[in-house]
Amino acid sequence: MTMQGCRRGQNLYVYLSGELDEHSAPRAREEADRLIDENAGLSRAVFNLAGVRFMDSTGIGFLIGRYKKLKKYGMGMYLEEPDACADKILSLSGVYTLMPKI
Repeated sequence: MTMQGCRRGQNLYVYLSGELDEHSAPRAREEADRLIDENAGLSRAVFNLAGVRFMDSTGIGFLIGRYKKLKKYGMGMYLEEPDACADKILSLSGVYTLMPKI
């Protein structure tokens, strides 16, 4: 799992690539939390999932944890470009009710 973040205006964009599973989640959590802390006060964070090849329930937990952290800062969270498999998992789990797909 690799992660890159960039700020554009009042938005933090987080680009994920690789597998988001039990093995990669702890490091991804640390990196995402660091990006969020460094950009506290922005309007929203957009997590781009185009490069995610695999995601299991640990990946959903990762996203929900980041949603909670962002909420404490008053920032919204959005998801973009999930592949068909991730989109199905996210839809069935109800994640899009918390963090809409854009």
